[in-house]
Amino acid sequence: MYRYKIALLFVLSLALIGQAQAQRYLPGQKGIQVTGGFVDGFALEKKDGQAFFGGVGLSAYTNNGNRWVFGAEYMQKSHEYKDILIPVSQITTEGGYYLKFLSNASKTVFFSVGASAMAGYETVNWGKELLFDGATIITEENFLYGGAVSFEIETFLSDRFALLVNVRERILLGSEINKFHTQIGIGFKVIIN
Repeated sequence: MYRYKIALLFVLSLALIGQAQAQRYLPGQKGIQVTGGFVDGFALEKKDGQAFFGGVGLSAYTNNGNRWVFGAEYMQKSHEYKDILIPVSQITTEGGYYLKFLSNASKTVFFSVGASAMAGYETVNWGKELLFDGATIITEENFLYGGAVSFEIETFLSDRFALLVNVRERILLGSEINKFHTQIGIGFKVIIN
């Protein structure tokens, strides 16, 4: 009789897989996310414009399924000078709000738009002004301020793990090199509570 009860419980558990409602985008939930990608286009060759970014963040979900995002990001874009690349690096922090505007019925895919305030620091060639041939970099290091607008697709692989795809436009004043950067990235998020 004991075997039949165990077998019945096993069959019922298999039959009920996927029947529970998803516990996603609940008020008070928090997630840690890691993202990375390319800036201002995709370039693998050693040439002007080679750029990448990486960031970490904390998402806190609100009552409406929207979320606050707080994080830090590192972005580097290299510029060609003769036969070397000179890096321009930006280290920024941000705080922003993302509005969920579309999701599917099973709550596995969410589309959001967001706006963030950003502040940080920009350095050219890590402060080394003198180049190998005696040329001098005259661009100064600067504090940055501005913001970003984002479009993000979040796909839940399980109740705790999500895959992120995002496109954002950064507008950072204070830079002497470039005030606008378009980022295309992917990442993942882990729900921690």
